[in-house]
Amino acid sequence: MEKYSQLRDLVSRLEGIELLEAPSVSDTQILYAHDPAYLIKIIEGKLNPQEQQEIGFPWSLAMVERSRRSAGATLAAAKIALNEGIAANLAGGTHHAYRNKGSGFCVFNDSAIAARALQKEISSKLKIAIIDLDVHQGNGTAAILKHDASIFTLSIHGENNFPFTKEKSDLDIGLPDNCQDDAYLAALSQGLEILDQRFKADFILFLAGADPHEGDRLGKLCISKTGMRLRDEQVFQYGLDNQVPIAFSMAGGYGKDIQETVDIHLQTIQTALRFQQTIPRGFKST
Repeated sequence: MEKYSQLRDLVSRLEGIELLEAPSVSDTQILYAHDPAYLIKIIEGKLNPQEQQEIGFPWSLAMVERSRRSAGATLAAAKIALNEGIAANLAGGTHHAYRNKGSGFCVFNDSAIAARALQKEISSKLKIAIIDLDVHQGNGTAAILKHDASIFTLSIHGENNFPFTKEKSDLDIGLPDNCQDDAYLAALSQGLEILDQRFKADFILFLAGADPHEGDRLGKLCISKTGMRLRDEQVFQYGLDNQVPIAFSMAGGYGKDIQETVDIHLQTIQTALRFQQTIPRGFKST
């Protein structure tokens, strides 16, 4: 949790950044992606011990509010990106939450909520690509959206990492342990090429996990800090080349040294800043 406050302090010193308080998502917006019975359990604190254990922390009113705001920040960033070209949630990336349960420190699935909310509140014609580069597969996102042809889910992750039973995204690229920069960037290039061939997105939600980094204690990959920057540049360049706005979230990061994780997240923000003036505004419906 400490990485979030450290990151915010550093980001607040950057020129060209406007920091906004994260809003809460409404019950209606949560229900775009989640089951009503699950939402009621969360609101009323009726998760049983096993359900709380699967999420990874105990229920509290603060947990509910933080989860609402984490999802709300991704949605707010997405709406801002439609006008500004690019925007970020300094937390988020809660991609292990399923329609009817939480998992892996994720209560509400912010990417699925944001994607559906954009379509319901901005335009039903909006085609959205979720590019998930957290080191862990976006299993909850894949499950929630598996029958939705208007949202493309791409996950590039450690094949031998959590979750150990994978869901089926629209495109999954599983990487071996100790994967290094060249192989990782080649996989990303291939994934973006396939995405471009199969799906013409109007909007991108990007999960910029810091956990593929070689210093991450849960990542099992060996991507250098330079490799992480090149990863981010590939995604932002893809948005620029295809004239597609991007909203991104920080997602995972569990460095042996917390400062390394904060530095990777900050680097993503700094990379986005370099692209911010060139990423297009709005979307072109097909």
